Amino acid sequence: MRKVLWCLLAVATLACSKKQPNLSVLPPGAPAVSAASIDSQWAKAELAFRRGWWHEAQVTLERLNLEMKPADPRFPRLHFMMGEVLAVQGSELQAVREFRRVSDETPSDPLAPQALLRAGDAYAKLWRKPQLDPTYGQTALSTFQELVSRYPGTRAAQQGQVRLNELQDDFAYKGYRTGLYYYRIKAYDSSILYLRDVVATYPRATIAPAALVQLVKAYQALDYEEDVKETCGYIRRFHSGTHDINKVCPVPRDSTGKS
Repeated sequence: MRKVLWCLLAVATLACSKKQPNLSVLPPGAPAVSAASIDSQWAKAELAFRRGWWHEAQVTLERLNLEMKPADPRFPRLHFMMGEVLAVQGSELQAVREFRRVSDETPSDPLAPQALLRAGDAYAKLWRKPQLDPTYGQTALSTFQELVSRYPGTRAAQQGQVRLNELQDDFAYKGYRTGLYYYRIKAYDSSILYLRDVVATYPRATIAPAALVQLVKAYQALDYEEDVKETCGYIRRFHSGTHDINKVCPVPRDSTGKS
């Protein structure tokens, strides 16, 4: 019985030690796929993509990725479609890799700006809430900035600028909420640090005027009169319609008591 067990173990070890075939590449000596077959598979992939048959589209695109010649001009669109398929299926990081292949390997292709936009979108989707770890949000921000810089004037760059503004609003709001938290627990110096960063880094953010008002309140809590005066002057000059400005920054009166 023991001899039989040893024999079975030896056979299993030998079988496992054999190199398994790599299914991701065509085996050496495999016959070349005809151009007609490639075109047929391409039409199938396009149809599946347009109709939202994501699994069929993915399988067909993966096959084409192995069978198409390296110089085939359809490769940028292949990677773009694969990125879209993966993004729809919730595989954002894999989608980013496909989109970046388009924008980095073929930067002059017409799809390159749109691919960079979609890469930024995938990162932004991973940063679902401003209070979470900002890593993906920061990567999305830098990706949109890259898009605007590399492809100015394109429609994708215009859309990227809109996304960029939205993300900056999210980051500004995150900093404002943190500054507000420290103000409420009377950690005024920490509050000032965060609020200053908001108004300096994101001066055009929607929350910037409110952050300035809150900054004045923190200065007032510490009797920083010069900072109060300077910040109130800045608010009146650039954000004159800010809510509560007259309450927080009363209009100074002259020697006759007039405003």
